[in-house]
Amino acid sequence: MNEHNPAGAVREEDAFDVAAVAAWLREHAGDPTGLDGTPEVRQFPGGASNLTFQLSYPGRELILRRPPGGTKAPGAHDMGREFTIQSRLAPVFDYVPAMVAFCQDESLIGSDFYVMEMLPGTILRADLPDDMSLTEHDARALCGRFLDVLVELHSVDVDAAGLSDIGKGTGYVARQVGGWSGRYRRARTDNVGDLETVMAWLDAHQPDDVANCVIHNDFRLDNVVLDWQHPGDPLRIRGVLDWEMATLGDPLMDLGGALAYWIQADDDAVFRRLRRQPSDLPGMLTREEMVRAYAERSGRSVSPEQWRFYEVFGLFRLAVIAQQIYYRFHLGQTSNPAYAEFLPMVRYLDERCTRLVMEAS
Repeated sequence: MNEHNPAGAVREEDAFDVAAVAAWLREHAGDPTGLDGTPEVRQFPGGASNLTFQLSYPGRELILRRPPGGTKAPGAHDMGREFTIQSRLAPVFDYVPAMVAFCQDESLIGSDFYVMEMLPGTILRADLPDDMSLTEHDARALCGRFLDVLVELHSVDVDAAGLSDIGKGTGYVARQVGGWSGRYRRARTDNVGDLETVMAWLDAHQPDDVANCVIHNDFRLDNVVLDWQHPGDPLRIRGVLDWEMATLGDPLMDLGGALAYWIQADDDAVFRRLRRQPSDLPGMLTREEMVRAYAERSGRSVSPEQWRFYEVFGLFRLAVIAQQIYYRFHLGQTSNPAYAEFLPMVRYLDERCTRLVMEAS
């Protein structure tokens, strides 16, 4: 799935009973072909939320997803929901991996988990793989492909896909502002700001929902699998990963969340150090251009003044996610040193959100 960020040894704190999983899979997989024996297991180093492992059999490659250890936010890390959403999307949206099986018996490895087929291809991280280069034309084309997939997702017929039960209806924007504000207050530690000014501004300036559609809620280049080895179309997108936060909601909130990660070449040095996808390459669209391009493709209009809310919310939500991850490290629930790196990220996003709010006043 990812030659640029290959799986490695399983961290001791994340290890599980591989033989038990292998036996369970042989019994419960819809297609047990190639599942004889015990697979080699490696862990992908990324993913500070759900944990992702590669199960390698002689003739089959699978992916196992499970929650992290420690205290979890209510409703987060719902493996059954993530499995169900992808299963129902598959017939109407070509970019989800094939699901293999879901296990809700936590006694097997200490949590529920699901297994899916591995999507071969390339995932872009902060820097391009050594064997890959993008011309400015390629970079612009990739931005277009990325937005095309997002617009296609937002166009899925919710009822036809059997997904009408995964959301709560209208009022999505209000629920998100209140929900993420509550999450931040609960996860706040004494070494970060209170973000009360930002939360008050979001509460006072929230717009009505523009639509109620399927949204990914974590749509980034490093959650997209490219078919880079395809001889005729190396920028073809094979799939979209990490459906943990998918739901029914406002598409502009989804775009705001996606562009919170979209760091461009002229951003300040601190923000550029947080970059986790190559959105700063020559030819890549700026955030402003991405918003305009999405509007053109989707038929939805959004002015720069209207966009300010979605921009601030996207960055604020990212700060909350980072703080929730750091919180587990702060409490000693994980020894993964990568979790400590989220503290300066929270502090920076606090400053950036506050500056945008002050500019809008």
